[in-house]
Amino acid sequence: MEFASVLPSLRGRDLLSLADLSREEILGLLELGERFSRDRREGFGLLNGAHVGLVFAKPSTRTRVSFEVAVGQLGGRSLYFNAADLQLGRGETIADTGMVLSGYLEAVVIRTFHHADVVELARAASIPVINALTDLTHPCQGLADLLTVRREKGRLEGLKVAYLGDGNNVAHSLILGGGKVGLEVAVATPAKYRPDAEVLAGAAGGRVWWTEDPAAAAGGADVIYTDVWTSMGQEGQEGERRRLLEPYRVTEKIMALARPGAIFMHCLPAHRGEEVEAVVLDGSASRVFVQAENRLHVQKALLAAILG
Repeated sequence: MEFASVLPSLRGRDLLSLADLSREEILGLLELGERFSRDRREGFGLLNGAHVGLVFAKPSTRTRVSFEVAVGQLGGRSLYFNAADLQLGRGETIADTGMVLSGYLEAVVIRTFHHADVVELARAASIPVINALTDLTHPCQGLADLLTVRREKGRLEGLKVAYLGDGNNVAHSLILGGGKVGLEVAVATPAKYRPDAEVLAGAAGGRVWWTEDPAAAAGGADVIYTDVWTSMGQEGQEGERRRLLEPYRVTEKIMALARPGAIFMHCLPAHRGEEVEAVVLDGSASRVFVQAENRLHVQKALLAAILG
């Protein structure tokens, strides 16, 4: 397969949000990801020695390792930087950093707090910028989530995914990507932690809706999904978040409301006994480690499509 010919529209582009991609582009990336999942040797040489910078203001296990392995398996080299490694930590602007890195690298993958920083970096850089997580969106996780559902259920169109908990960046990417590929996405959160109104308004394609009732969201679902209640940078809110999000814990009772054969997903890391019961996370319906592995496959697809 000529990978660049599969998704020519992504060549040289940024990925800041799944809102940036069309339905056809998302499905094309999932097709490439599925192909990479069958043979990890496929695609070696596509990056042909390209250097990809990984700029991480937030620590990571899955994102860092999967991107480093993805670049290597495609024949490129990755360079990892935390905030202290760059002059960003001493006041250099993110725009200046983007212009400097454009002279050395073929692409930048950035994981940081503020979405506006990624937008500014992409505006200044002359090389592709891939969002590996901001406070607003997590598009690489969203692609891995869609690939997981497709691999487990054999399709996407017409399935129902129920997301329970905090309406965060993971929920946003599920909303933006899931709607485009024809999923019904039901998001149940407390009113205080509901998804961003603009994200909900921007959902297209499938039926996407929000409720405060976790049982209503979970009823008849093919997939039950949750995430941690307190993300990095929110530690001061932990007590209030636990109190308000307690009714949204994924339990055996919640799973029983879903369709027979429903699967459980979580982007990890997970806190057993908090957002999900251990019996669910470690049970036969759980696909959390398959889901984590799929990060590698979709990120290889992204790199192949943008740089290959």
